Amino acid sequence: MDIVPVIDLLGGQVVHAKRGERDRYRPIESALTPGSAPQDIVAALLALQPFRACYVADLDAIRGNGDHRATVAALQARWPAVAFWIDAGLATPDDCRRWLDAGLRHLVIGSESQTDGTTLEAALALTGEDRVALSLDVRQGEALGPAALHEDAGRWPARVIAMTLDRVGSGEGPDLDRIAALAARRPGVRVWGAGGVRDAADLDALAAHGTDAVLVASALHDRRLDAGTLARFASETFAAGQEAAKG
Repeated sequence: MDIVPVIDLLGGQVVHAKRGERDRYRPIESALTPGSAPQDIVAALLALQPFRACYVADLDAIRGNGDHRATVAALQARWPAVAFWIDAGLATPDDCRRWLDAGLRHLVIGSESQTDGTTLEAALALTGEDRVALSLDVRQGEALGPAALHEDAGRWPARVIAMTLDRVGSGEGPDLDRIAALAARRPGVRVWGAGGVRDAADLDALAAHGTDAVLVASALHDRRLDAGTLARFASETFAAGQEAAKG
């Protein structure tokens, strides 16, 4: 199971996301580094563990208030080996093209921003299945966006994100039942968990549920997940990959 750090961008800063209540987000206060500048936060996260991927939620873009394309493109240029997954309210094929033209190659299609499946299909055609994730967004038990994206597993790409917005930054633990339900709907799909991770015990529970990757923010910044725990999961992920290659 991969651990993928999350940075939420708002007004040029990294903010602390909590329960999807975006009007209340404030600049992050991290034990890893002072300040909230995106470059500093990413550098601190990568010093903690050489993560292979980073999830970037551009909250201004999601809310239709500009975007952070130049900022994220600079992050990608500085750390070319890191896959920066972009969640930026991509609602049209042209939205996808603009981010790809800026030098980003990994797109997240959030269900809350969709009216149908056109943008997901366009993203898959533009960049390929390995570089597209469908985020199935839920808030207070309500599926956000077109019902067909949530219900028709045949339309899903190989990677889906169980985004339970109520759990983000809540400290209530991950939504294990929902993750397991999505995995059962389409065997072989790579399910990423999002929201609620508190500690190593939650990571162990997620791994036991077959989670392919998990998005984490708060537990990294307040050091509830330390370097030793992260290294353990990284080594287990590497070992699993080696076994799969042999098979």
